[in-house]
Amino acid sequence: MALPSDLFDRKKTQFVLWHTKVSGTPPALVIGTFQPGNPPSLANSKRFVLLPVAGFDDLFAISAADCGLVEGQVYHYWFEADDSDPTRTPPKRVLCTDPLAYAVDWRLRAPRLPLPFTADDRQPATLIKFKGGVLVPADPAGEESDFTSDPSPSTLSGNANLVIYEMPTAWSRISEPDDLDIGVGTFQDVLSLVDANAAGANFDDLAVTQVGQQYLVDLGINAIELLPPADSFFKREWGYDTSHFLAPDAELGFPEEFSSSTANRDLSKLVCAAHKKGIRFFIDVVMAFARHEAYQYLNLDDFYITDPKSDLSDPDSHTSRGTGLDNLRNGFGSILFRYARFVNGYDPLTGAKTSISPGRQLMLSFITRWMRDFRVDGVRMDSVENVSNWDFVQQFKDRARALFQERCAAFGVSAADANERFIVVGEELSDPLALLTQNRLDGLWNDDFRGTVRSVIIGEGDNQSFEQNVRRMIDCRVRGFTDGTQAVNYITSHDVEGFRRERLYNFLLNNKLQSDFERRVKLAFVCLLTAVGIPMILAGEEFADQHDRFDASGNVDQAGGKQVDPVNYTRLEDGLLEDGKTPDPIPPARREILKYVSTLVKLRTTHPALAVNDTDFIHTDFNDNKRVLVWKRGGSGQDPLVVLANFSEFFTPNPSDPSSVYVVPNWPATPAGRHWREVTQNRDVPDNWIGREPIFPWEAKVYTLK
Repeated sequence: MALPSDLFDRKKTQFVLWHTKVSGTPPALVIGTFQPGNPPSLANSKRFVLLPVAGFDDLFAISAADCGLVEGQVYHYWFEADDSDPTRTPPKRVLCTDPLAYAVDWRLRAPRLPLPFTADDRQPATLIKFKGGVLVPADPAGEESDFTSDPSPSTLSGNANLVIYEMPTAWSRISEPDDLDIGVGTFQDVLSLVDANAAGANFDDLAVTQVGQQYLVDLGINAIELLPPADSFFKREWGYDTSHFLAPDAELGFPEEFSSSTANRDLSKLVCAAHKKGIRFFIDVVMAFARHEAYQYLNLDDFYITDPKSDLSDPDSHTSRGTGLDNLRNGFGSILFRYARFVNGYDPLTGAKTSISPGRQLMLSFITRWMRDFRVDGVRMDSVENVSNWDFVQQFKDRARALFQERCAAFGVSAADANERFIVVGEELSDPLALLTQNRLDGLWNDDFRGTVRSVIIGEGDNQSFEQNVRRMIDCRVRGFTDGTQAVNYITSHDVEGFRRERLYNFLLNNKLQSDFERRVKLAFVCLLTAVGIPMILAGEEFADQHDRFDASGNVDQAGGKQVDPVNYTRLEDGLLEDGKTPDPIPPARREILKYVSTLVKLRTTHPALAVNDTDFIHTDFNDNKRVLVWKRGGSGQDPLVVLANFSEFFTPNPSDPSSVYVVPNWPATPAGRHWREVTQNRDVPDNWIGREPIFPWEAKVYTLK
């Protein structure tokens, strides 16, 4: 039985405005059609007063049948209402985007209002298509989502086998030796990395986006996490200030040569193509705050807290980390949602009049739209401490999971199988494991892995602390996680601002480790892809991408590169420039690094020993300045996987001499008729070399049975 979503049912045949603040004149619908021009305008404009829905004080509607709509026509509209911001008096009538818009059109924005309003307050028009007597989601030219060829969720990988690719939706390219172009990597550009029959759009000149290429399939990842794909006020950034939660980002569906956005259509094509390749689709959700979102005009006080420090007794003022002055919620320039305030009103999910938290019900509607209409397979929740309310976090997770099970049931997939193919992960960098033990979330970002892997690949600490660090890094259960699917490990994330958070390339460069650069990068990836936990790769790290933009002090910060220096796939084509100079301070063998990482990714997604928690350190050696550790993955009855990692300058002298070996005692027995293979070099190991091979500085070897 489908979960209730009463407001969505009403929106099929009515224009519905929920929970606006009414202080005088009732709200109205202003609707018409798009008229191209300089600037564009609303043609055939009509205004209809919205009527209160019987039994509710906060629900207004008008039937689509009463608006004189034409079959097959796409309409642009706003809701007109009194501005609810108490600091702007007397209140003005404003034109707002439908807060539950399925699509928006930034080409057509509401007229500018007098001060204190600014040009940024001009809300974009909402889009809807009238088809078959109902209102359906559509793009400006009438394009619709299409999932008719989407395969069953049973074809997708379970959580224990995942490798996530964190994909920024802004990209860059090197156009000249000293020039960096920043652009929007559209849904079509991402599609070209998955579907060999698709070409790129804004980045159609890249080798990886050409027809015939399927870069992400070849890399071997089985989950794409798009950095916030919901519509944002900002352009050419990663969208961490959502404006229209139910609409896919119009800019990501608007290739430069297009005349209008095709975001709904293109996102559905991307998700379908990913699913056909066995790749799950994750979304990054930003629910702590928003910028220029419609309810900031329609009902500011019920949905938002504008100044957490103004009333420390307000339950929405503090983060989930505590109630001290150092734990006030931070909107990072945007406005924070309320999740602790309840009022009596219409529940958009159940349709009942009851006690509701408007902010919660908006976000539960948001995930309902994305789960049903875009077939999401996983969620990453941004800034859990600033979302603050753990009860709501669990509500959101439970709703998302139930919606995924609803989709699976339609394909005949059991609840047990569905449970293994969906996950809601939170980013709370203090890692409060109670979020897991209390069943608030399925998993957490394990930021400790990032800090630890960077420390060990440069050899920090005394031997005792070093060994403890490696053990904690390789097995997240040492930190208190109870299962590998609870921890998302990464070398680098999109949060590249701050101490040791920069891209790995720049981290090694900043630590003056040009020597053994390639080996240290590979060593970091061996740790990532053989550790207990779900590995995540920031786009570009698989080929040692680097930062290009910095602040005046040479650091990555919000203004100097954090969200405007994204993945640069042209680096895969690096070579000598015309003047004979190399384009990088360190000219890494990027293609070799990519091949190496891809080999490990494919191992991670297929080897049974890496899908379980079982981990055993079978050898450690800290003698004579060595730091060699060997760990075995795999449980009873499984083929083991063995990793030998040398975190030191030690090397076996005269490695070509058969008698010059490094001995690993306690090597797992070799079953009759089987042999060992070293995966990263794709070579069989002679029987007399098992556990007795030469080793080299900052090198890892990965062995499996064949």
